[in-house]
Amino acid sequence: MSRIARKLRQWSVNWFDLPQDMITDMPRLVMTGNRKLVVENHQGILHFSDQHMRLALAAGQLEVYGTDLTIRAIYTEEICIEGVINDIKYHGTGGTS
Repeated sequence: MSRIARKLRQWSVNWFDLPQDMITDMPRLVMTGNRKLVVENHQGILHFSDQHMRLALAAGQLEVYGTDLTIRAIYTEEICIEGVINDIKYHGTGGTS
């Protein structure tokens, strides 16, 4: 993405007082206890088992560790994971979108 486009997006977020995840490709995570995780703005599943899941993000990857992990729902940019979630790790690329 060009520098001008990034500046324009940032200006839009600030001017209209919008959450950054609405304008940029930043992931949004909503966790309910340790039993449910909803990830918005993901870009695909890289690995899935009942104990480990790895998702592609615009700027990195997200890993979820637990037991009895299942995909309850999956949409174009949103995924709902259920099970006993023990650990979440974000591996960013260091860039901004």
